[in-house]
Amino acid sequence: MIEVRNLVKDYYGHVAVNDLSFTVDDGEVVGFLGPNGAGKSTTMNIITGYISATSGQAIVNGFDVFEEPEKAKKSIGYLPEQPPLYPDMKVKEYLNFVAELKKVKKSEKAKMIKDIMQLTKIEDVSGRLIKYLSKGYKQRVGLAGAIIGYPEVLILDEPTVGLDPNQIIEIRELIKSLSTKHTILLSSHIMQEVSAVCDKIIIINNGELVAYDTPARIAKVMEESRELIVTVKAGEASVKRIIATLDGIREIEYSAGDNEDETRINIKTEDNCDIREALFFAMANEGLPIIEMKQHEVTLEEIFLALTKGGSDQNVRRKTIDKLNRGEVDE
Repeated sequence: MIEVRNLVKDYYGHVAVNDLSFTVDDGEVVGFLGPNGAGKSTTMNIITGYISATSGQAIVNGFDVFEEPEKAKKSIGYLPEQPPLYPDMKVKEYLNFVAELKKVKKSEKAKMIKDIMQLTKIEDVSGRLIKYLSKGYKQRVGLAGAIIGYPEVLILDEPTVGLDPNQIIEIRELIKSLSTKHTILLSSHIMQEVSAVCDKIIIINNGELVAYDTPARIAKVMEESRELIVTVKAGEASVKRIIATLDGIREIEYSAGDNEDETRINIKTEDNCDIREALFFAMANEGLPIIEMKQHEVTLEEIFLALTKGGSDQNVRRKTIDKLNRGEVDE
């Protein structure tokens, strides 16, 4: 378990982390999201004990990082964005070195290293110098080093940065397999990766918590202000006349459909307002066929952008996220 309580990091007047609190429960994989400069790496460095906090607490596996640093760090496996590898060491030599640093028992060390090399699929390069490995293999070696000692908590900062698509898939599958035995806090800018492996997501901006829940629940809240995409086999004037009779529409945009006699409509409704049935019957009564009607599904990328960029649309959505954070939204 990871507990962050009212964490603050002030760099001589620049507040990188501002009263941040969250909890990652045992066995969860949580995505840690935010734009560059939001405070993600600073928070991770505080949790892992690399830097101190101005105030607040970071507790890992029941141990306060500042009051019981050795016990807390023993519970953590950390993979920073740039793995701390020694390029002139061979892979197995490096893992032996990490095992010694982590005070792994001699009787357990050889088997542990062998098992972890198999898990991370680096047995075939165990005798090679690290400096000659590809970026993907270096990431795997860094991850293997983080797993040495079988810590309860893994903190991974951009584990797939710089990798090609095949390598990203491999690392993603590896993280999934690790989630059965470890609690994982994962920072990434790749939304597809977060959606694929994370149970929950934390979004921070300017060092503050913006939202924390499952991607599905956050998407559901964002969709309370529904966006409907409709194509009608009719001219724009006829469609506008019928749309004008409907209530609950906040914004509307008209455009030409794929065919000459079609009109496409993008409709944003008021919160908790579903006009699909009323729209269907209104068009049917006028004999205007609806070719397509679909409700836009909010993606994690859209959620991220809405909550970390300015603008009036963000304000509408942020109010809804506040409802989620206060527990006012049903499952």
